[in-house]
Amino acid sequence: MTKVLRIMISVDPLGGGPIEGVAQITNAWRKLGHVHDVVTMDPPDAPFLLEFPGTVIPLGSPGSLVPQGNGRIWERFGYTPGAVRWIKRNIHHYDAAIVSGLWNYAAMAARFGLTGSGVPYFVFTHGMLDPWERESKPAKHQLKRILWVFNEGVLLRNAASVLFTSEEEMLRARGMFWPYKFKGRVVSYGAADAMGPANELSAEFRRSMPALGMRDYFLFLSRIHPKKGCDLLIRSFASFAARMPETDLVIAGPDQPGWSVELESLAKSLGISERIHWPGMVQGRTKWGAYHGATAFILPSHHENFGIVVAEAMAAGKPVLISDKINIWREIATDGAGLVDTDDQAGTDRLFDRYLALNEGERERMGERARDSYLSRFHIDRAALGLLEAVEAGTKNIDSALPLRRAEQH
Repeated sequence: MTKVLRIMISVDPLGGGPIEGVAQITNAWRKLGHVHDVVTMDPPDAPFLLEFPGTVIPLGSPGSLVPQGNGRIWERFGYTPGAVRWIKRNIHHYDAAIVSGLWNYAAMAARFGLTGSGVPYFVFTHGMLDPWERESKPAKHQLKRILWVFNEGVLLRNAASVLFTSEEEMLRARGMFWPYKFKGRVVSYGAADAMGPANELSAEFRRSMPALGMRDYFLFLSRIHPKKGCDLLIRSFASFAARMPETDLVIAGPDQPGWSVELESLAKSLGISERIHWPGMVQGRTKWGAYHGATAFILPSHHENFGIVVAEAMAAGKPVLISDKINIWREIATDGAGLVDTDDQAGTDRLFDRYLALNEGERERMGERARDSYLSRFHIDRAALGLLEAVEAGTKNIDSALPLRRAEQH
């Protein structure tokens, strides 16, 4: 039995794919007999803690919820008194630690709590070393350069391994900050298999969206955020709406920065507001019903280190139409599991154009290849074993005294 402590800012599902990934790894490792506890800066009264499928140790003060996406920068940082002390006192109950994410107080607490502890640790960057933000938010990048010298750079340099979810992510991160010295490793990552039965769940989703009725629809399911290219999607859908009069667009996900009002206004100005549906954040049966009922999944994102929602759509056997800024695009293109193009207006237009040019049989075969690609590359069991192997390999390389420590614990 391997005991691992995950250190992260929050398990609030509004945080998107990384939270879902941690939840699914927790489930998979438990089935294998391993321990995966999670310590967060969440308050103990946060309602979403009850939904997490494992042990969470929330260190925040009651009512001190870390804002997801739309809070002020110092609020999102999540300063939590006592976090460093807790990590130092408890880390020796575990064989290893995994730090999820950068540029927040959880990463800072991990840097001070883990350094010198003798317990090997690993860091998931979750795309937070991607050059997209340097280019889109240069002022914020300058602040991160300072934090890198004093915290993140030290945290990564002392890690047994810094974990990336694709070769593309690791390559894009190279040289983002100076000094850039750490051991990088690509590990398997993935999503839970599709929930069924498909027809029943699809019907449930449609009942929750009466305006949609029985019309076909393209599905966008992710955070509603400028990074995701929602504006490109709406404009492209408007351009092709006349060619697909029986098909609508569903844009599902939490609206953290309050962008929906502007996007709905855009849709209205383009004359397609009645053909776009906004169910908000969907989870569980409703989420899988949305996947199962979709014609295809589309995500023209400007940056995605992995894209769990893409893997989920593939699990449901749906063709995925994505930008080449989603770091698993090469695998999808190689497997013929969907269509890939650039993350601009012309590229998003081409995604629709190319998909509409396919006949029904070609679309069905693309969906079948998407399902096969998910099973061979992105199934959560494969990801769980890959991460476990990385942790055990890194632990053996760093700490030859691990068997002795286990014997002392048990």
